[in-house]
Amino acid sequence: MGSEEETKKRLSVSLRSKLKILLLVVSTNLVTVYLCSGGGATCPLDGDSAALFRKLEDSQVELVQLQKRLAATSGLLAELGRRHGDRGREEEEDWPEELKLAVGPHKLPLGRSGNLGTDGMFLAMGSACRRFPEELTRYMTYEVGKECPSDAAFAQRLMLKGCEPLPRRRCHPPSPKGYVEPAALPESLWTTPADTSVVWDAYTCKNYSCLVQRGRTKGSTADCNDCFNLEGREKSRWLADGQGLDFGMDAVLAARPEGTVRLGLDIGGGSGTFAARMRERGVTVVSTTMDFDGPFNSFIAARGLVALHLTVAHRLPFYDRTLDVVHSMHVLSNWIPDAVLEFALFDVYRVLRPGGLFWLDHFFCSGDQLDSKYAPMIARIGFGKLRWVTGRKLDRGVEKNEWYLSALLEKPLT
Repeated sequence: MGSEEETKKRLSVSLRSKLKILLLVVSTNLVTVYLCSGGGATCPLDGDSAALFRKLEDSQVELVQLQKRLAATSGLLAELGRRHGDRGREEEEDWPEELKLAVGPHKLPLGRSGNLGTDGMFLAMGSACRRFPEELTRYMTYEVGKECPSDAAFAQRLMLKGCEPLPRRRCHPPSPKGYVEPAALPESLWTTPADTSVVWDAYTCKNYSCLVQRGRTKGSTADCNDCFNLEGREKSRWLADGQGLDFGMDAVLAARPEGTVRLGLDIGGGSGTFAARMRERGVTVVSTTMDFDGPFNSFIAARGLVALHLTVAHRLPFYDRTLDVVHSMHVLSNWIPDAVLEFALFDVYRVLRPGGLFWLDHFFCSGDQLDSKYAPMIARIGFGKLRWVTGRKLDRGVEKNEWYLSALLEKPLT
């Protein structure tokens, strides 16, 4: 969207500039003709006056043509806006005042800033938000300074439509009743938080016992359905290295000199167990997660870890070459459109420092896709292979020809 907006502006500015110059030329010619044709006036030009009139006529023709081109361009820009869901400035006037205030722009009180390169501040809001004016208006409808609506599930659906980041609001999120302090570190890493640490309105379950029991239910389709049971499979994840698809965390860390893996990211971190295991090893890991019918972000935070409520479509909020390790289990897989996945993998490459590790954990796809599509994609991005293991994914039957890939990749030093 950014490049399209810039193209629109360049087209409009270019045509308007030409039109202004031409109008100036025409005006100058008209003054000259008036002076040369006045009684007793001395004409400053030595040429044939007929030639001057012809030039004036040519300028008027060119002016008409430019006006037509400007009108056609304006129509094209309007059509582009309609196709891409842009509301346009005139339609944004219909926004509620709170939304207009949240988005801006706002004039800087001290004038132009050299750092910003402008005299105004533009607040962040996902470009796709404008495609959903009714939902956006609903999200921004509240009483300023009072409690926000209990709309966490609604807000997340808006994010998943591409309205990310959401605009800021001037209201207080609902607080859980009977809130108690979390457990202290390191005990909190493996302690199920109190039910009173969560506002449960957005979820089917209304306590952690329900979530744990749901994970034990055969055929449960809940996202990461056993993630909240810290006494179950979560307790043993990434501890052993069986040389198969399941890599051990210590074996992965041993791929780099001791102590040089310090900062990391877990994309789609579930309930935060990967980050908890890393913290036990002196590594700080931020987990991105979504609250798909469960309070994943609250759970991670209650364990004393850092959670980012972020979709896989969002650019990673880290500067270039700043992370030592990036991990993703199940999330980056063939359910993501090819172009989106490739952009995401390049983004992982961007945030890793030279020599940084990318642990692609249980990436799933069909057998033909692995060789024809995803292996070439990973090679195209530029990662080197330290470990590369494939295995059959059999939970839906052998006839599906589904496969897992677990890979430990590295960003080249140069």
